[in-house]
Amino acid sequence: MENIQRKNVSIILWLFTGCTLIFTMVIVGGITRLTGSGLSMVDWKLFMGAIPPLNYQEWMEAFDQYKQYPEYKERNFMFTLADFKKIFFWEYIHRMLGRFIGLVFIIPYIYFIVRKRFSKKLFIQCTILLFMGSLQGFFGWWMVKSGLVDRPDVSHIRLATHLITAFLTFSYTFWILLSLLFPEKEHYNKLLYNSSIFLFFIVVLQIIYGAFVAGLDAGKIYNTWPKMHEQWIAESVYAMTPVWSNFVNGLAGVQFIHRWLAYIVLAIVIFMFFKSRNFNLSKIEVNAINIVSIVVFLQVVLGVITLIYGVPIWLGVIHQLGAFLLLASTVFCLFIFKKTT
Repeated sequence: MENIQRKNVSIILWLFTGCTLIFTMVIVGGITRLTGSGLSMVDWKLFMGAIPPLNYQEWMEAFDQYKQYPEYKERNFMFTLADFKKIFFWEYIHRMLGRFIGLVFIIPYIYFIVRKRFSKKLFIQCTILLFMGSLQGFFGWWMVKSGLVDRPDVSHIRLATHLITAFLTFSYTFWILLSLLFPEKEHYNKLLYNSSIFLFFIVVLQIIYGAFVAGLDAGKIYNTWPKMHEQWIAESVYAMTPVWSNFVNGLAGVQFIHRWLAYIVLAIVIFMFFKSRNFNLSKIEVNAINIVSIVVFLQVVLGVITLIYGVPIWLGVIHQLGAFLLLASTVFCLFIFKKTT
């Protein structure tokens, strides 16, 4: 085991760096979304445009471009150049960080291939990882384009696609990293493994609905807990046809699903916590259960507080990071309790 880890130490550091950068990207992406900065850069050139406006004339040209699109015409028509610079800053950082992550992944990837550092399995895994990262960049621009046509908001469906791709890219990176850190496992617990699989899919669905809530600004209505105002049923279920559309495109319906998925996640983790007490688990297995239990509890509490206060920027960002940590702890459980191959 030590020899394997020593051989793969540079790959482990590479993957760990990737995980950290994706985590940072989620923070910046959350701030970008919550500050309404995502549509400030209306032009995107993959290999050019890395340098921001450097003088007054260049800033005015960028601002004039922005003025041609719906967000300025319908929502930010009172913006000054100083206001524009503020939202431009976060979107610029977001995009540059995305480029940097791409370089961090692809340059070492090529180096490890040339140096023949990958096993066959690791080569396939890292190639898939590179593809997922590329897909994430594509979905980012695809999302932005939806807000540059006829309305000043990005599609919540495209936002959810962009966000969940980032989360899944992190999950797969973390999984590969864990397989290098723990190449040999001694135990397999079928019940906790199957529960972790179920938890993983529910958490992914919950993150998707979290993106729906963010994209529709659905967290700014019905800011009470534990009950939503009874009128939400009339406003949601009878607002759209077919009825199921209310739970994908309707503000009240989306928030309702997001709430109940949180309860399901909490119930699964409570079940896993108490069932784990019936088994003779190793220290790392106990830690996995304890970590996911603590993260879920904190995330539920944070979600309630965020809702009650109407999703202020700082709480919204922390809640999104909580979702990130929840997915990471779920992947950790899934790995720790899986069958040894």
